[in-house]
Amino acid sequence: MNSRDEEPATAAGSAGVAVEGLPPAEAEALVDGRAARWQSHREERRRELIKAARKAVHRLGSDASMEDIAGSAGTSKSVFYRYFGDKAGLQQAMGEVVLGQMQRRMQEAAQLAQTPREGLFAMVSAYLQMAESSPNVYAFITRLTPGEASAQDAIAASGALGNFFEQITDMIATPMREHLGKEKEAVIVYWPTAAIGLVRNAGEMWLGSPVGSTKPDQATMAAQITDWLCLGIAPELKSST
Repeated sequence: MNSRDEEPATAAGSAGVAVEGLPPAEAEALVDGRAARWQSHREERRRELIKAARKAVHRLGSDASMEDIAGSAGTSKSVFYRYFGDKAGLQQAMGEVVLGQMQRRMQEAAQLAQTPREGLFAMVSAYLQMAESSPNVYAFITRLTPGEASAQDAIAASGALGNFFEQITDMIATPMREHLGKEKEAVIVYWPTAAIGLVRNAGEMWLGSPVGSTKPDQATMAAQITDWLCLGIAPELKSST
């Protein structure tokens, strides 16, 4: 076992010897300080493991096993189990990090937009860019491990993914409410949720499509999705009749 992952002795163990003879307040402060340092160490170690796992999944693929990930990280899978519980726990933890970064990128892009439509395009573009930067990592954090309970789609089981789409829904609804006004509240309540489904499903289908002459590049796909969100397919239907 990596010594960095070994828990220090508790106050009842060797730490008790170290504080023997000290006044109670000083002994308690010493033990609390050690506990705080250990907690800080655990959090830092957890971040390192998530970073290492992300690199491993990016290189090995979204189906990488815990043993594969641990080997790539230079440690044992028991360490990953100790910090994350199981593979689903690692997916959840990595999802919190990756989706948090994606959300911040989308928010920053939207803040620079001048109109709701520009904001939608900016968010869709940022989403596609982040997903395209590592399809393996994106698939790893948005799909349940084979054999897991619940559903095929991790959105039903992952708090990280569910929170991500909830936050993005709010991001979309805010400018729409300002643009349309309260009299369109029914549209504002339901449309962002429908929009998220369209963006995610179209984006993931695009992400998984083989490169070829018929596959649009990222900017073209973002523009197409934005048109579907704002105009639907009415322009295409009209032009074909």
